[in-house]
Amino acid sequence: MPLQIVHHPDYDAGFAVNHRFPMSKYKLLMEALGARGLAGPAALNVPEPAPAPWLKLAHAAGYVDQVLACEVPAKIEREIGFPVSPRVSLRAQLATSGTVLAARLALLNGIACNTAGGSHHARRAQGAGFCTFNDVAVASLVLLAEAAARNILIVDLDVHQGDGTADILGDERRVFTFSMHGDRNYPARKIASDLDIALPDGTGDADYLERLGGILPELTARAPWDIVFYNAGVDVHAEDRLGRLSLSNEGLRAREAMVIRHFRALGIPVCGVIGGGYSTDVPALAARHAILFEAASGFA
Repeated sequence: MPLQIVHHPDYDAGFAVNHRFPMSKYKLLMEALGARGLAGPAALNVPEPAPAPWLKLAHAAGYVDQVLACEVPAKIEREIGFPVSPRVSLRAQLATSGTVLAARLALLNGIACNTAGGSHHARRAQGAGFCTFNDVAVASLVLLAEAAARNILIVDLDVHQGDGTADILGDERRVFTFSMHGDRNYPARKIASDLDIALPDGTGDADYLERLGGILPELTARAPWDIVFYNAGVDVHAEDRLGRLSLSNEGLRAREAMVIRHFRALGIPVCGVIGGGYSTDVPALAARHAILFEAASGFA
């Protein structure tokens, strides 16, 4: 069976090409996956919008209602980084449901990936940092509520610290949150994960991979994990305009292979989400995101 991929055309909410958030990367990612032979009909799965009760497992009910009604206060919209229009609201619902669907497919098949997700700055009370709903937190709590999983590990390798995920899941002992990120980067005020590793500016392939390779066995030993959510943000790349780290395409490829191989060798399902990436060369950015799917396809 090919790698199961979750995608919806409305992951692209149609932002202007000069917007700080490169919304067109979702469409270009699918084109890149098609060019690599990874996006055939047998691979693709289309999510429905996430129902409000799922969203309210992770987020304050009032905030969820504001997003669904497109009545988010201007102050919160400024913290998110864009207005919550009907297209943005739908996109957030679909991307969140997409991660739930990818997680279920991973539990069935061992591995699956969402072509969106990794919105780790959305906190319980509100969104922030280009993140409206926290899809991984929602998916984790849905799986726990349905008894589809008992112990969940989140491996967040986006260059930015996963403050929203830590905020939402800080008191949930069945979920362990790990974030390895750039030290001097957004958010200015971190919310402690269960384990955080902060890297200095300019960290390159060798040092990054050595640090990651040393921590994976420690994470594995903490519990008998039923599933791993892997946030494979590519904003660690040297050419990312918001990153401050210095990984190459080869470093990204080695990182994805290292993470996926480690957990799949132990029989632990992996659900991949794409996380951040902010290069002005959006086709090149989409190609970096595609590396996750190329690596994952080798374990499908």
